[in-house]
Amino acid sequence: MDIRSTLVAQNYAANRTVTQPTPNAGEGLLAGAKDFISTLQQSENTAMASMTQGADPHALVQALAQTELAVQTAVTVRDKVVEAYQEILRMPV
Repeated sequence: MDIRSTLVAQNYAANRTVTQPTPNAGEGLLAGAKDFISTLQQSENTAMASMTQGADPHALVQALAQTELAVQTAVTVRDKVVEAYQEILRMPV
């Protein structure tokens, strides 16, 4: 048996646990998505109430600002994910 293949197998076995997924890895992302959806729903409800029932215009402006911030955050996260994916594609194999 070649010594290089033995070293490769040992290194692979040593690093295998690093690449395995963790059971709770997606919870943070899931919580962020739920917060994003709830922010959009609250803003939509506030806008509907403002248009139909004459609710407080300040609440409408605040809801629109929260929605804008949530969308900007989602776009920033998406851009970072795409950038990371492109960087992975550029890695030599």
